[in-house]
Amino acid sequence: MKSTKRTLLFEKSGYYFIALFALAIAGFWPSYFSTFFDGSADFNFYFHFHAVLAVLWIFMLIAQPLLIRRKQFALHRTIGKLSYVLVPLIFISIILLAHNRITGEEENLGLSLWIPFKDLLIFAVGYGIAIKYRHRMPIHARGMIVAGIVLIEPALVRLILYVFFPDAGFAPGGYMATLVILYALLIGLIIAERNQKQGRWVFPLALGLYLFVHSVIIFEISIGPWQAFSEWFAALPLT
Repeated sequence: MKSTKRTLLFEKSGYYFIALFALAIAGFWPSYFSTFFDGSADFNFYFHFHAVLAVLWIFMLIAQPLLIRRKQFALHRTIGKLSYVLVPLIFISIILLAHNRITGEEENLGLSLWIPFKDLLIFAVGYGIAIKYRHRMPIHARGMIVAGIVLIEPALVRLILYVFFPDAGFAPGGYMATLVILYALLIGLIIAERNQKQGRWVFPLALGLYLFVHSVIIFEISIGPWQAFSEWFAALPLT
C-alpha cells in the first residue's frame, strides 16, 4: 500500500507542475508577460532567452510524470535525454542574465549575485540527484521535484508583492511571506515522506540548502571567497 501511494504521488506531480506554470505566469505577468500586450516590453535578449528556457523546463516537468502515468516509458526517456541540452542552456541563461543585470552601483555585489546563484545551486543539486539516480524512480522523482520547487520562490515573491504591496517596490514582509510558504511546502513533503524507505533524505537536504542560502540573504552574511568571485564575475566581458 505504501508503494502504491508513493507511485501515485509522483505520477500525479505533473498536475502540480501545471499549477506551478500558472503561478509563474501570474507572478511574472505584471513585470513581463503583460508588457507584450500594452506595448511597453523593452527587454533584451537575455531576459527572453531565460524566459523561453524556463517555460520549456516547466513543460518538461509537466510532461515527464504524465508520460510515466500513461506508461509511455520510451518517450519519457527521450525527453529526459533532451534535458542534457536544456539544463546547461538554463544555467547559461541564468549566468548571462545575472551578469547583464549588474549595474556597477550595487552596495553589496556579493549579496546581489547570491540571489540568482542560490537558485542555480539548488537547481543543480536537485537535477544532479535526478540524473545520478535516474534508474531509481523514488529518488529520481524527488530530485526532479526539488528542481521544480526552485521556480516557486521567484514567481511567488513577485505575485505577493504585486497583490499585497503594489506600491512598495520591494517589501520585506512580502519576501518573508514567500519563505514561510516555501518552507511550509518543504516541511510538509518531509512529513509526508517520513515513513518511506528510499529517498526520504532528498527533501531534508533541500530544506538544509534553503536554510543556508536564505540565512546569507536575511542576515547579510559576507563570505570572502564569494565576494572575490562576484568581483571577478562582474569584470568578465560576458554581456
